[in-house]
Amino acid sequence: LQTLLIAVGAGTGVGMNALVSRALGEKEHEKADKIAANGAFIYAMSYILFLILGFTVVRPFYVSQAGKADAEIMTMGIEYLSTVMIFSFGLLSQFFFERLLTSTGKTIFSMISQMSGAVTNIVLDYIFVALLGFGLTGAAIATICGEFIGGLFPILYFARPNSSQLRLGKTHFEGRILLKTCANGSSELMTNLSSSIVNSLYNIQLMNFAGENGVAAYGAIMYVNFIFMSIFFGYSIGSAPITSFHYGAKNHRELKSLFKKSLTFIGVSGIVLVVLAQLSASTLAWLFVGYDSDLFEMALAGFRIYCLVYLINGFNIFGSSFFTALNNGLVSAAISFLRTLLFQIVSVLILPIIFGIAGIWSAVNVAEVLTLCVTIFFFVEQRKKYNYA
Repeated sequence: LQTLLIAVGAGTGVGMNALVSRALGEKEHEKADKIAANGAFIYAMSYILFLILGFTVVRPFYVSQAGKADAEIMTMGIEYLSTVMIFSFGLLSQFFFERLLTSTGKTIFSMISQMSGAVTNIVLDYIFVALLGFGLTGAAIATICGEFIGGLFPILYFARPNSSQLRLGKTHFEGRILLKTCANGSSELMTNLSSSIVNSLYNIQLMNFAGENGVAAYGAIMYVNFIFMSIFFGYSIGSAPITSFHYGAKNHRELKSLFKKSLTFIGVSGIVLVVLAQLSASTLAWLFVGYDSDLFEMALAGFRIYCLVYLINGFNIFGSSFFTALNNGLVSAAISFLRTLLFQIVSVLILPIIFGIAGIWSAVNVAEVLTLCVTIFFFVEQRKKYNYA
């Protein structure tokens, strides 16, 4: 349920962000205000639907299963779920309003907002769980407080007179804008939804080929992977509003320069990240699983193979974000669907049969290479339409 909420928030936030930035580039400020206001309507409706789904379907399901599983664990899960669901508007607010901050060039304010939420969550986790002994309820309260703080700052910013180009007025429903927002953000929706499916499949394959150690090693690799991947996601998210603005303003020269510099930056970054990953692999593996020598060796070997993906996946992440920024949700969704779901599922199912556990670690590399072929095809095929090369 949380994954679904994040997927909806990310999808609508990114889709709306591209439309707002393009309108600002076209100097249609009233249109940008209308799109942002409609986005706020989507945000409010998403929260209401999330509550309805959570309390009428998901929570009753877990309650019905309480007698079929560990009662204590199920009770804690229901307790945590109920608390987080009620205050989930904070998480949606983060996705929505922080995208608006990025659209209007207030990136520093957006960073402060996110950091404030993260630090609040960490500090309150320690206070509520470690010091006061509130258990899972304390963890849930810490989570919602962090999300609320992270979502509150941008709301306060747009609620008062500010230096941005956006003025949020009365929010209302407009079907045309809703469809454009959802279609344009479909790739981000797919990325977040498919991650749960693919991660579950990886865990199943690792249990079959390496047992619990394989799952633990994969978890450690994923934690490290998030750190390295952040540079690609951060750059793609940060450059998207600029791409949309220049596209809307018909600044073809600037768009070409941005496209060329982006590919150069991603290529160089990929090489640097692989070198850093190989040099620090042993230290990073030890930090996460150094308590078990067998697990350490497995995680180390897996990460040395897995990290080669940084040479490739930055181009695919940028490509999907780039076409979203150009308001071409179909191409963006195609890249995202192939990259995060189809190619990975096929790779992780077939390669282990041939190469064993090494095939599982290599599956993401093969999937990204196949996706890169698709991304290059769209870069070449769409270049005349958008004049970026």
